[in-house]
Amino acid sequence: MVIDKIAILDCGGQYTKVIDRKVRELAVKSEIFPLNVSVDILREYHGIILSGGPGSVWTDQPLTYDPQLFSLGIPVLGICYGMQLINQYFGGVVRPGVKTEYGETEIEVEPACPLFDGLDSKQRVLMSHGDSVAQIAPDLKVGARSGNVMAAVYHEERKVYGVQFHPEVDLTENGKVILTNFLWRICGLSGNYLLEDRIQTAIAKIKEKVKDEKILVLVSGGVDSAVSAALLLKALQPENVYAIHIDHGLMRKNESDIVCENLARLGIVHLLRENAAGQFFDSVVEASGKKIGPLTQLVDPEEKRNLIGEVFINVVRQTAARLNLDFDKTFWAQGTLRPDLIESGNPDVSSFAHRIKTHHNDVDIVRKAREKGLVVETNWDWHKDEVRQVARALGIDESIAARQPFPGPGLAIRVICNDGQYQISDAQSRLFEEVIGKVAQPYGYEGSVIPIRSVGVQGDCRSYRYLSVISGKGLAMEWDRVYNISKDIPNQTDFINRVAYVLNKSKLDGLLNCHPMYLNPENVELLREIDDLVVKKLNRKPVSQVFAVLLPVGITKKYSVAIRTIVTNDFMTGRPAFIGQDVSMDLIAELSRDIESKFSAIDLVLYDVTSKPPATVEWQ
Repeated sequence: MVIDKIAILDCGGQYTKVIDRKVRELAVKSEIFPLNVSVDILREYHGIILSGGPGSVWTDQPLTYDPQLFSLGIPVLGICYGMQLINQYFGGVVRPGVKTEYGETEIEVEPACPLFDGLDSKQRVLMSHGDSVAQIAPDLKVGARSGNVMAAVYHEERKVYGVQFHPEVDLTENGKVILTNFLWRICGLSGNYLLEDRIQTAIAKIKEKVKDEKILVLVSGGVDSAVSAALLLKALQPENVYAIHIDHGLMRKNESDIVCENLARLGIVHLLRENAAGQFFDSVVEASGKKIGPLTQLVDPEEKRNLIGEVFINVVRQTAARLNLDFDKTFWAQGTLRPDLIESGNPDVSSFAHRIKTHHNDVDIVRKAREKGLVVETNWDWHKDEVRQVARALGIDESIAARQPFPGPGLAIRVICNDGQYQISDAQSRLFEEVIGKVAQPYGYEGSVIPIRSVGVQGDCRSYRYLSVISGKGLAMEWDRVYNISKDIPNQTDFINRVAYVLNKSKLDGLLNCHPMYLNPENVELLREIDDLVVKKLNRKPVSQVFAVLLPVGITKKYSVAIRTIVTNDFMTGRPAFIGQDVSMDLIAELSRDIESKFSAIDLVLYDVTSKPPATVEWQ
């Protein structure tokens, strides 16, 4: 049987692997290549997809590619940067500043375009671009518009299609239909690539690499590392698998106890639990040629992540030594996912992708171990939802298979530290007031821009920008209006990527101050208790992830807390849970009152109303 397969040409986009995942979800095999791959390699594929990317096709040094790919007679779909490349190739013009769009956007599609077969004329899609088609190529037709911006172009005879938006992400409501139309209608595929084949391939690769050697598996207790452990137990002799769980003092409430109980049920023979909070809080390490630490003095999230990643491996090394294993020569496995590597800017995944944030399991010491061939990453080619499917196929308990994601650095990146180094400029204040005057004040809302920064992803690039706090009606707010404000502010400023709404006060009676704050066991414990309350209240479908963030802001007190919810399938994009739709207003009101009454140190209770993009799921 000939397996249906698609080639994805990577232009450096953060969503390249989401395209890959969505294609495989439709039972079509996909492989990722750099944009400048030889056309001779492409001849054996049934379709080509050009990804988005952070670059611009109009620069003096655009990404290079072989233009013969458009003459192979193979259907081509260009996404975002890929569409702009198509338009330029056929003689059109792409420019910056025509219209910047980040977030959900309504477009009008042309029903005659085969990509949109069976869809209504108006569609909600995810845009994330600064460049736009200024002049469409003579031989291309308009497939869709977003106001005066080309949202899709196509050449039906040559089977070349381009979309400015991202059909691969959840925030494009009918993205799956659009991709299905391309794969099944335009490329003529049927879908014959199955999940079970990929599981057997993973087991075979483990056997081939590890053979009869011993292997350490680093287990957090989440679904990713649990799947790694389960695959190792299927591929290898159980007595050769050593599971290590490290409690760095930054876990959720009672989490290490729950983790070790679940791992024991998997049938792991050798399970070691390391309580190493002191090392994580107090260590100073050297990374990328400079000393970092201790954790109790760090503000920058990249430095936090790097320090925790380095200490993590040092603790593993010490544990291995007690087991009489030479860490520098022993195989070790971790549950790294493809999105982790993409967001870390890992060169093995993409030659062009920007680093959005460093993941603790992809720091320099891990990359060096990969070069030695010692790191076994069973989930390297999978996304979160695929790992959950694999977990269930392997018979892993649902309490693990459905477990909420938790970042490796734990609560360290949910305590937003501040040393006062960031200041809002006068020009930024004036622009912010102008934007708030247009998008918020006419509807009874006010806004502030706060000099603390969070991580975002905009136009496939990392952004590290300020927080905007919106207030006005407390729990009587109109959700749709507040959500629209959260989209307007980042689109109309270049220094804000996240918006939070004040739940527990209708108006802010006083100046919202930003205080100095660093990590310490006390504020971590405060966040741990608040987070436990928030998760117990809101962890229900369709919410994919929910957690609390501790902020150094307040009017009369030192701390405020932000509630972060996300609804997603792929965790590369997502939206906040809609109040009044995904979660009831009564539940939100009850949670807000509980936080105020139980935690006297908390001033404001905020609700993060930002989608991904422009914000990431985590704040840091």
